[in-house]
Amino acid sequence: MPTIEQVLAVLAKSVPIPEDMEAMGEHAPLLGAIPEMDSLAITSIIMDLEKTFGIGFEADELDAQVFNTVGTLRDLIVLKMAGHA
Repeated sequence: MPTIEQVLAVLAKSVPIPEDMEAMGEHAPLLGAIPEMDSLAITSIIMDLEKTFGIGFEADELDAQVFNTVGTLRDLIVLKMAGHA
C-alpha cells in the first residue's frame, strides 16, 4: 500500500509542497491549499502517479473530491492497485 510520504513525493515533482503538509498526514489539503495546483499540474501528477504505482486512471474516476486531501488521493491509488476502481 502506498504511504502518504510516497504520494507526497510524487506530488512534489509537480508542485511545491508546504513543509507542514507531511506532518498533517492524510488530512493534508490539496486543492485550494496549493496555489500552483492547476490543471496542468494535476495532469502531470496523474501521469506521475500512474507511472510510479503502475496503475491507470479513467477520466470518470478523477474529480475534485479525489484531490481533496492527500488521504483521498492515496485511497484511490490503493483501490486502483487492488483492482477495485
